[in-house]
Amino acid sequence: MNTLLRALLLVTGMAWAAGAIAQAYPNRPIKFVVPFPPGGNLDFLARAIQPRFSEFLGATIVIDNKGGAAGIVGAEYAARQPADGYTIFLGNTGTMGLYPVVYPKLPYDALKDFAAIGQIASSTQLMAVHPSVPAKTVPEFIAFAKKNPGKLTIAIAGLGSTAHFSAEMLKARAGIDILLVPYKGSGPAVTDVIGGQVDLIIDATSVSMPYVKAGRLRAIAVTRNVRLAALPDVPTFEEQGLKGFQANGWQGVLVPTGTPAAAVAKLSEALMKTLAQPDVRTRFADQGLDPAPSTPEQFGAYIRAEIEKWGRVQKVAKIKVE
Repeated sequence: MNTLLRALLLVTGMAWAAGAIAQAYPNRPIKFVVPFPPGGNLDFLARAIQPRFSEFLGATIVIDNKGGAAGIVGAEYAARQPADGYTIFLGNTGTMGLYPVVYPKLPYDALKDFAAIGQIASSTQLMAVHPSVPAKTVPEFIAFAKKNPGKLTIAIAGLGSTAHFSAEMLKARAGIDILLVPYKGSGPAVTDVIGGQVDLIIDATSVSMPYVKAGRLRAIAVTRNVRLAALPDVPTFEEQGLKGFQANGWQGVLVPTGTPAAAVAKLSEALMKTLAQPDVRTRFADQGLDPAPSTPEQFGAYIRAEIEKWGRVQKVAKIKVE
């Protein structure tokens, strides 16, 4: 057998093997890394999509909760796994959008260590005040805050969180001086606003909405570009004069960089089908979440845009978390 024939056979064999491997994927269980303990919002999302995602992918998906350091432990773990398509990661606003701009020594690179598969959902934030605050709209609140510089307080659920950045963006865009009161979670934060110890809160809609409907808090604005069906009378920040004020939470699926294109394509297709299912969409709606299907390219571009947006806020507010 001459050298040319051997080379042709080798190339043909390699091409066939690559095609066979791509066709066989997935042929074993896939690990779905969730960077928070069981029972939280991200864990709920993973379990909401898991059955359908497994069905459309044709493989068992095993949820692996890797909590610690507000999601950083799980993100670093996922980033260091083999890029073979058998580890997927549930990233969110914090791990992929905010932490890259507030942690000077983050043990992973959100853009270099991960490749996007697709966004899953987005969640709107709600600005609500204690009834003692004499403001029913954003302009009224801004005017009141300017008359009382440094006297109003806002509860934020965690330093470096979406709520923290939203509060800083409000201060900067409105040109007001309000005092930030950090808490370790949304529960304690909203409790103190209800009790009147703190004047207002900006957090996930699901946190404040029950108290708004009960009349214990007054809703002022939502942080997305359209009103919420659940709160149709509450206008957006944009409608009230703060153009471009959007601060939504989001979640999506990623894989370690270098994962084969065939695996990325199959994961993306299965995720798109999952998010189109009525049962999945109903579970999202029950939690105040909007399905947000996207292609890998769209989700990757969205993450880059989020890092740039929050980076601008960080420079103004000088937010850093050691």
